[in-house]
Amino acid sequence: MSNFFDILFSTDFAFSVLRVMTPILFAALGALISNKAGIVNIGLEGTMLVSALTGVIVSAYTGSAWVGLLAGILAGVAIAALLGFFTLKFKTHIILGGIAVNMFASGGTVFILYLVSGDKGASTSLKSATLPSLHIPLLQDIPVLGPILSGHNVLTYVSLVSVAGLYYLLAKTPLGLRIRSVGENPQAAQSVGVRVNRVQFVSLLISGFFAALGGAYMSMGYLSLFTRDMTAGRGWIGIAAEAVGRSTTIGTFLSSLLFGAADALANALQILKIPAELVGTTPYVVTVIGLVVYAVAETKMKKRKMTKKELKKAKQV
Repeated sequence: MSNFFDILFSTDFAFSVLRVMTPILFAALGALISNKAGIVNIGLEGTMLVSALTGVIVSAYTGSAWVGLLAGILAGVAIAALLGFFTLKFKTHIILGGIAVNMFASGGTVFILYLVSGDKGASTSLKSATLPSLHIPLLQDIPVLGPILSGHNVLTYVSLVSVAGLYYLLAKTPLGLRIRSVGENPQAAQSVGVRVNRVQFVSLLISGFFAALGGAYMSMGYLSLFTRDMTAGRGWIGIAAEAVGRSTTIGTFLSSLLFGAADALANALQILKIPAELVGTTPYVVTVIGLVVYAVAETKMKKRKMTKKELKKAKQV
């Protein structure tokens, strides 16, 4: 037990929390921006997989991690654009479209990998590039904080900056106002000249952009290769994190941090004599618990609102 607490309160564990949180946070931010526009992007998991594979293949053939990252981003945005085209133009159900993206990505990425390299399930023969880690001057020399905050992959810092960027976009820009107005009342927004479909399409593109960053990080930062279904449900956990965070930027960040801590804890528990199958369920158990707590709290809030409305009606009578 003492070994467990030594791990839990170490700087290495705190460092790993930020490292593991990164793809979850990117997925959660993607879910947040699309939900704010009133359109649920269920295809985050598939988008991340496609971007992860694209980044590996392109970086292997060009020898540049940055070109691979750009290609991964473009692939993720293209998947989001395709989903938006069928959903908004041909009125395909967004949930069914997202599930189709996830199913296509799960099998399609393995098939494409085999066509390109002959590998089955993992890109072991591709010499793909990885994105660099940043050691921040001055900060890295600070006790405790230095080992925790310095030395992360560049995309980890991008994810943290993205939280502030998305908050500013939604709260301070005309586009953010349109996104929120469309999500809250599309009919009212349309009545004042806002093009609802266009705003929702742009929101899906931004959602795909964030998901693509998460996927590229998985194969070019978290690992240095692509493996089958390597996102391992992180897209779904990101959706859960956005829900638990009550569709707020800060709440989404904090809930992503919580789920990242659960994932990091699962990795830390592997050194103890605990069955690997049990350890592997830790992030998903925490996700389910978080959703249950969220559902109970949401139900109580709705009951309170109903009670207040009933009291007002009673006073009017």
